Amino acid sequence: MSKYIKQLVQAQLAKKVGDETIDDFLVVSMKGVGGIDNNVMRGALKQKGIRVLVVKNSLFARALRDRKMEGAAALFSGPCAVVYGGDSIVDMAKEMIAWTKKVKAIEIKGAFTDGTLFDSKGAEALSRMPSRAELLARDVACVLAPGARVGGALLGPGGRIAGCLKSIIEKAEKQAA
Repeated sequence: MSKYIKQLVQAQLAKKVGDETIDDFLVVSMKGVGGIDNNVMRGALKQKGIRVLVVKNSLFARALRDRKMEGAAALFSGPCAVVYGGDSIVDMAKEMIAWTKKVKAIEIKGAFTDGTLFDSKGAEALSRMPSRAELLARDVACVLAPGARVGGALLGPGGRIAGCLKSIIEKAEKQAA
């Protein structure tokens, strides 16, 4: 590849890293993945907002260096693809772990998120974490729990009074009959 073409590719990668804000990503090896499996996987991931980009390691490392993310360059050895997008790094990790079970040739090399580098074991650990939506649901449950307790405390005595009144009315009806 000529120097001019490398500069064009590197500029394109730097633009992609900068414009699409690729802050969190997984690095995977797609070596040995067939064309049909590749297309099916990419289509399924695209529906979830996740993208797969096969990169030239040295050019992507330079693009990362420009964004002060050079720590992630350690993940790039051999044929690599960058998986990015989706709601969070956890969602990407969960999806890619599921795909590694379907397509055995896919290998997760690691992850990079918030300036932290994870190896393959760390990326698998990310997949076991709760997703952003699950964490938000937990937060909402924590916020609503005290209100539910107050509501229950207010309704509890009223229910007991209603039960007592009902039993008094039933006794009075039996005595009248």
